[in-house]
Amino acid sequence: MNRGKGNVSGGGGGGDRAGGRGGVNLPALRGYNEALLLDLLRSAGAPGLGRAELAARTGLTPQAVSKITARLAAEGLVAEAGRGASTGGKPRTLLRLVPQARHGVGVHLDRDRIRAVRVDLAGGVVDEWSGPLDFGAGPDLVVEAVLAAVVRVRARGAAAPPVGVGVAAPGPLDWRSGVLGPVTGFPGWAGFPLREVLETRLGLPVALDKDTNAAVAAAGGPGGTGSCVYLHVGTGLGAGLRLDGVVYRGARSAAGEFGHQVLRLDGPPCRCGGRGCLEVLCLDAVARGDLAGAARLLGEGAANLVALLDVDRVLLGGRVVAAEPCVFVEGVRAVLEARALTGEPPPVGLAVAGVAEGAAALALGPLFGHG
Repeated sequence: MNRGKGNVSGGGGGGDRAGGRGGVNLPALRGYNEALLLDLLRSAGAPGLGRAELAARTGLTPQAVSKITARLAAEGLVAEAGRGASTGGKPRTLLRLVPQARHGVGVHLDRDRIRAVRVDLAGGVVDEWSGPLDFGAGPDLVVEAVLAAVVRVRARGAAAPPVGVGVAAPGPLDWRSGVLGPVTGFPGWAGFPLREVLETRLGLPVALDKDTNAAVAAAGGPGGTGSCVYLHVGTGLGAGLRLDGVVYRGARSAAGEFGHQVLRLDGPPCRCGGRGCLEVLCLDAVARGDLAGAARLLGEGAANLVALLDVDRVLLGGRVVAAEPCVFVEGVRAVLEARALTGEPPPVGLAVAGVAEGAAALALGPLFGHG
């Protein structure tokens, strides 16, 4: 992955200076270039990369790479990974990210359950906890539940400093301002500044997003590209959209309200106020024990999205899917194959990371230049 075209090298004298560059913000420049290198090292994994490779991939000068990696090593974020193969000269020293140097916390607020994870810089889960939650009890009780969950997963051996906390909640919500909207089924949450309240109480940066956006943010992994949709079936139905490697949230943070597309004009009432929405039809089928029928309905909604967006992959997740994954993967795949307009339909699979893991990925994002 060559991200070099977007860096700011600061000139040929070393590439990490602001001298003579009126208007260049040195801390911001350093932070951007550090994030650039950390992201490449995270993608490289345990084998690591040499300084020359880092310079080639970023467009930074070798001197700049050496200075930046020395700072990162002093902070414990980067370490040597051994020696690379010799090409005739001195074997090059490889560098790797140190996953345990920092951690992030992700919290998934479902309507009736809370789950929290602590992850290392590589995204590996090192601790987790879950318990019941009544989202309808209101902000005060839910905030206390989040605080307690964060304390639980950080208390057990979390020696590394935290980067931040990611929180995934039901929508609609405004991810920019951190304010919740009239959550479907719980309109009393509208206008509550959840991110601000949590940042004040935790003393840490907090990233807030919809549950489906958090899940699809983790779907591509470090440096992920391409387009996919994540379909979540739990206490509600929603979608996360990743288009050209970037989470798509929409102009009003309202993208992904997948469950409220109308499939039956004279259908049963939905808690959103409409009738015949995919969410109510699918969850009614689940309640009757007709999982095959629920999967077909999910597939019809997925086929609508595929026809509209022409994505590379369709990923499924949520507690209902997790209970019978084969039924849902095969059911959705069958509908996509039947409704394919051109060529082969996109593959259907299970999301490898949960919503809480995706929330933690949002918390770590700024360290790697994302989000």
